[in-house]
Amino acid sequence: MQQNLKRIAGGNWVISQIHRWTLYKTVIERMLAHGSSAWCLNPTFKMKRKLSSIQRPFLLHISGAYRTTPTAALQTILGIPPLHMQLQFEARFTSIYRLRIPLPPFITDTQPHDLEMKATGWSTHPSEYLKPNQISFEDGEAYIAREDINIFTDGSKIDHGVGATFCVLTNDIWAYQWSAKLNDNNTVFQAELTALHEAVIYASHLPNHNTSKIHIDNRASIMESSNSKSTNETARKIFKILLSNPRIKVSWVKAHAGNIGNERADQLAKDATQHGQPYSHTKLPKPHIKGLLRKRMLEEWQTSWKNGDTGIKIYTIMPSVSLRPTNLIREDVIFFSQHGPFPSYLKRFHMSDSDYCSCGGIGTALHYATECIYTVSWHMRKTAPNFEQE
Repeated sequence: MQQNLKRIAGGNWVISQIHRWTLYKTVIERMLAHGSSAWCLNPTFKMKRKLSSIQRPFLLHISGAYRTTPTAALQTILGIPPLHMQLQFEARFTSIYRLRIPLPPFITDTQPHDLEMKATGWSTHPSEYLKPNQISFEDGEAYIAREDINIFTDGSKIDHGVGATFCVLTNDIWAYQWSAKLNDNNTVFQAELTALHEAVIYASHLPNHNTSKIHIDNRASIMESSNSKSTNETARKIFKILLSNPRIKVSWVKAHAGNIGNERADQLAKDATQHGQPYSHTKLPKPHIKGLLRKRMLEEWQTSWKNGDTGIKIYTIMPSVSLRPTNLIREDVIFFSQHGPFPSYLKRFHMSDSDYCSCGGIGTALHYATECIYTVSWHMRKTAPNFEQE
């Protein structure tokens, strides 16, 4: 695969490093990950070695480093995890999210039934749909009548937690309000849908002769709830309630525009993040479990990088791993790894009989950057002594 790409795109793929990195992450890695959930949940040592040998040529071509540069150093520089860890991360996610198989407690305590799943198909028969006047995406503030039952909903997420609320205004009187504190790992969108769901339940229990207007400042929630093919279970429940109660209308209202009902709902939602009634019916979102598993992968990668016996020179300047690539260009990688056209390197790999520079000093990368009399105009301040350690 790597050789075919090399023949097509040239020795360095004739594109910038960031584009090579993107090509690897979006194409190459996706191809290698195909079916990994079936064989990479618990990779053996032999599998890890094999996957490392597959990944290494791509790392060299992305970075432009010398072939002797340690794989672990290249992975850290480029922000690309060891291939077996990346595939194991995806296998774990597939196991718990798609196959509904629990993972060992040392990985995560989250159970499959705690996760929000995508619904499929139609929520009702295709011939059933909401009335045209039930949903409005235009600013509904101008249509708020004081004698109607006006329900304002909102969701909020801050550092302290996630809250959802709705409040009822009729004849200039606040008739009712509901607030709940969701799990801290729930999203704002989930909070918005939860508030809307509780609001339509409340409205559906009101006398049939009353017209209820629900005002929400999140268009995405309205769009999701009015779609009979929505993949969100909460949105599907809202759709069914609206379908059986055509007197309930949902309208968008502009946020933070001085609307008294929207402003009150916004404040109640923020208060609910700390003081709301605990609400456990909203399950954890897909990004939550992905975040947990990704964090676990980074911890394992960090341990491997810290305890590894290669790439020590790079470790001194990059002790922590990250999924973001560094800004090091090819020349930087060669300099910091000290795997390049230096006498000390050439002798180490039996390509030269001497490791001395023409000036008489040991020809290391640091020597040329700080001491060599022939490169004075490029000298920089010498780094800490521990950088020179093997």
